Amino acid sequence: MMMSLTPTSIDDIELEHTNDDDDACDKDTNLQRKRKKTSNVWRHFEECPKGIDGRKRAKCNYSKSEYIHDSRFGTGNLQRHTASCLKRKHHDISQLFLSQDNGSISFGSSKFDPERFRELLTEAIVMHDLPFNFVDYEGIKRLFTYLNKDVQLVTRNTAKADIITRYKKEKEIVKSLLDDAPGRISFTSDLWTSLTTDGYMCLTCHFIDNNWTLQKRVLSYTFMPPPHSGLALSTKIHNLLCEWGLEGRVFSITLDNAYTNDLSVETLRDELNLKDLLVCKGDHFHMRCCAHILNLIVQEGMKGVDPSIVKIRESVKYVKGSQARKQKFLECVSLVSSGNKGLSQDVSTRWNSTYLMLQSAIHHRRAFQHLDLIDSNYKYCPSKVEWEKIEQFCSFLKVFYDSTLMFSGTNYPTDNLYFPAVYLCYIELKKQIEGDNEHLKVMASKMWLKFEKYWSEFCATLAIACVLDPRYKMTFITFVYTKIYGECSLEFHRFNTKLQSLFDVYKSSHSLQPSSSNALSNDLNNVRNDDTFDTMEAFKEFDEMSSNEFRCNSLKCQLELYLDEPKMPRHVKLDILDFWKSNQFRYPNLASMARDILSIPVSTVASEASFSVGGRVLDQYRSSLKPENAEAIICLRDWICAGLEGYIIFDIFTDIYL
Repeated sequence: MMMSLTPTSIDDIELEHTNDDDDACDKDTNLQRKRKKTSNVWRHFEECPKGIDGRKRAKCNYSKSEYIHDSRFGTGNLQRHTASCLKRKHHDISQLFLSQDNGSISFGSSKFDPERFRELLTEAIVMHDLPFNFVDYEGIKRLFTYLNKDVQLVTRNTAKADIITRYKKEKEIVKSLLDDAPGRISFTSDLWTSLTTDGYMCLTCHFIDNNWTLQKRVLSYTFMPPPHSGLALSTKIHNLLCEWGLEGRVFSITLDNAYTNDLSVETLRDELNLKDLLVCKGDHFHMRCCAHILNLIVQEGMKGVDPSIVKIRESVKYVKGSQARKQKFLECVSLVSSGNKGLSQDVSTRWNSTYLMLQSAIHHRRAFQHLDLIDSNYKYCPSKVEWEKIEQFCSFLKVFYDSTLMFSGTNYPTDNLYFPAVYLCYIELKKQIEGDNEHLKVMASKMWLKFEKYWSEFCATLAIACVLDPRYKMTFITFVYTKIYGECSLEFHRFNTKLQSLFDVYKSSHSLQPSSSNALSNDLNNVRNDDTFDTMEAFKEFDEMSSNEFRCNSLKCQLELYLDEPKMPRHVKLDILDFWKSNQFRYPNLASMARDILSIPVSTVASEASFSVGGRVLDQYRSSLKPENAEAIICLRDWICAGLEGYIIFDIFTDIYL
């Protein structure tokens, strides 16, 4: 009868042999069982052959030093060397990471923070317009699990809840920021439309903080049911101001030049004036979007397109029509050495694209002329006279293009630039109307009708902002008014009256403290009080009289002293907020007025949107969101990006122009 043998390992056989005869096992080293090394030191050491003395040794993987590790010494000396090995520390530097906490950089070990992970995930969804179900993507789940096996995956509902929670938290921070703002606040508002034709109203605030930094925050992006009448818009804006506690701190509001906006502003002004909440009874309350007006002016002149512009448009289309034509044109560019600047193709509803197209075509003028010689199919090359006409047309549009870009800035004050820019547009239109170029004369005449409709009188508030620019002051205002209206004009008298009345408001509403730069002020503050005369009635009338006289005289001269000082050279690159920050103690009340005036935006839209005649439409993703979710994402993105230093802030909306 055959007996089945159960397979056994060599270790089992050795173990059985050891149990039978321990002495025999010690003598037979070939059959001795090798024990598994479990110490962590063997990650950094490798075992070496026995030396001449028969002792076991191990060599460090980094320093290549050898140490004895037999039963007498064990692995203690190996562990001590591992802890002190300098080469091993440099080798394992990748196990460390740079962490930044409260602005300080430190070395530490990697540790996964689940709460921080969800915060970063929320910011990524908001900043990059990711859908809520982004977290449910299988590839994203695998990526997160690969980065950390302990990560707790979230669902789209959890991601949405995190965004709402973060929105409420950031809203309180914004409220605190607005409460700490020392001056009044200006606002812009515009209407948006979703793909489902739902209306939304965006309200944005602009102010200068304690550090004299211009700040912008989107306060609300709320659903606006029809009808979008002036009364409805006024009620919505007033309710939002009350919700944020800003009803009594409004200085101005900038809106598009629409009839319903005019009605809403009048209603809102009357409502705020009932509580006496506006400066100068609301004379400086309503600002019209200068970028929008400038766009309407240029669009009026662009209605009749010159044949030479049509040739340029067709030339660009021809070159971009096929890869072979592009290659042939590049060969022409290299032959005539006209540089590597690309060609721009225009869009009929955006006049700036036409300007950029003409500008790029002029740069490659010789390349187009060479293409006309070698390509018989190219039949759109302008003649020499037409090229000259295009250069004149491009030079004419440059003034309006640069002004629009200037008006549409968001990171710097723009209202102090209004008066010089509008004056340049005025001079350019007059020049072309009186010039010899018939086409530009017709175009400028059409534009002049729009210019007079909207800017027949300069905006006094924005002209005051120009006075507060030390490069212009009252000298430039006087110069322009004299050029346009003549000396001692009624228009200049009206402006001067508004300037003085506005300053009087700030002079009377602020605490009348003397200038800290005044030597007498310093002496009064530093003198020691004499208790002997404190209780004497005879000196009380004198104390009140001298104090009031000193304060009134000091304040009376603040505006005059500023205007009497020499103006800076006009070409100096000046940070106007930094100027008033350094002079706020010399002219405290004038600086307070400058803080409120310089926070006024002259445009309601970003630079690219300033050139379009179409409406602002939400993209497909935001149109599919519920109103409360859309508001949370749009506001939160603006607040997060405002807090990220060095982050390039693009327009928070996707513009689809009709």
